[in-house]
Amino acid sequence: MNVELRNIHKHFGNVYANKGINLNVPSGTIQGILGENGAGKSTLMKILSGFIQADPGGEIILDGTPTVIQSPADAIHVGIGMLHQDPLDFPPMRVLDNFLLGQSGGLFPNRNAVAQDFKRLAGQFDFSLDPDNYVDALTVGERQQLEIIRLLWLGARVLILDEPTTGISASQKAKLFDTLKKLAGQGMTIIFVSHKLEDVENLCHRVAVLRAGELVGETQTPYVTANLVEMMFGKEITLGERQPAKAGEIVLALKDVSLEDVRLRIKNVNLEVRSGEVIGLAGMEGSGQDLFIRSCAGLVRPVGGRILLKGRDLTGKSYHPFKREGVNFLPAARLEEGLVPGLTLTDHFILAEEPRGLFIDHAAGQKLADERIKSFNIRGAPLTPVESLSGGNQQRAELALLQSPLSLVLLEHPTRGLDIESVIYIWGKLKERCGQGASIIFISSDLEEILQYSDRVLVFFNGEVSDPMDASKTSVEQLGQLIGGKGWAGKGEADV
Repeated sequence: MNVELRNIHKHFGNVYANKGINLNVPSGTIQGILGENGAGKSTLMKILSGFIQADPGGEIILDGTPTVIQSPADAIHVGIGMLHQDPLDFPPMRVLDNFLLGQSGGLFPNRNAVAQDFKRLAGQFDFSLDPDNYVDALTVGERQQLEIIRLLWLGARVLILDEPTTGISASQKAKLFDTLKKLAGQGMTIIFVSHKLEDVENLCHRVAVLRAGELVGETQTPYVTANLVEMMFGKEITLGERQPAKAGEIVLALKDVSLEDVRLRIKNVNLEVRSGEVIGLAGMEGSGQDLFIRSCAGLVRPVGGRILLKGRDLTGKSYHPFKREGVNFLPAARLEEGLVPGLTLTDHFILAEEPRGLFIDHAAGQKLADERIKSFNIRGAPLTPVESLSGGNQQRAELALLQSPLSLVLLEHPTRGLDIESVIYIWGKLKERCGQGASIIFISSDLEEILQYSDRVLVFFNGEVSDPMDASKTSVEQLGQLIGGKGWAGKGEADV
């Protein structure tokens, strides 16, 4: 299906998200949409997929026919499906029940026939999905696979993917790319939204670049990376030099800690983390690093061993005692666990502060919000609801909520879905915390990020934990092999 967008505009109050965008995507093309956070990429795709409506005056033209799309149901009816950065599924339900979502044809579908369709589509793309499994047992990559075949089953001929490679492993990304190339080869139109230059260059036939809501350029293979960066940011961007820690006193000590959940067990982890130090956790999703980091916050209780914070034994305590001792945890699910949809930035900053008196001082809260918005370069206003912020600005808002002083900052995918400029900015803010004496432990699926910003790295594989490795002496290839299960002889337990 040929997709054409003509003169697309979109305002959100005073924010001009899309400014007269014109774009043509031929059938069978993998079209990249590249841009920094807040450039208007997701807004444009949500207009095309019916989640929001454009301002009057623009047109969506499908195979030469002007088409009105007012809802996701309208979009899928005309053959457009969107895979969001956070899959829109229901984790407590079974895979097959999620697969059925959105289908027409009565209250009582023929589940046997649907199961056959499911298995056929999964087999076509070599997806190992069990229809009777529960969605909350799937990795992010598997949830993406489920959503792709669901949209295909519903009749999608245009597939939009919004930042699909964030939070998935290298092997899952390779399978995703193979799937998208196969679909394009069958004549489907693929629109791949990303801020990752490498992904766009490796996958897309052509790229359109957005900046500050405007289409600033289009190009085709072969790409020149420097030109793409220049179009995205209007300037050259570099990561800069690594900043090794000036390690101080021991902040966190794990002594023979064992953890378990329904799927795996981690045994006898010994680790000391010093002030100013950054520890990166690498591994395929579900390998145990999420269990580990939550135990360091008091959100998961160990089944054995002790957890000491600055010498105080907090084993078995809840998150609140950890928080009183200067531990803050920032989860990957920003709107599900980190922020409160429906509340403004001012509301969040008021809630994050210690209460002073019986009544809320809204004037002081708005002043604080103004200060934090400027300090953390958040593209929003004090009365902006957090759910209307871009992913990068939601992440900046979470960082702005961190208390001072802190002993330990725990982060799940702190730069997930962020462009390189936002990554550099956020790590600059986090390194400031290290300079003030805090330690950082973070999970990332981006191995280059782990090696760039960590002092030491732990690799997780099926519940096993490697010895801490010096990040400055470790390569992406070494991490990749350990993550894939190779080279684990003598690396079964972490002890330092």
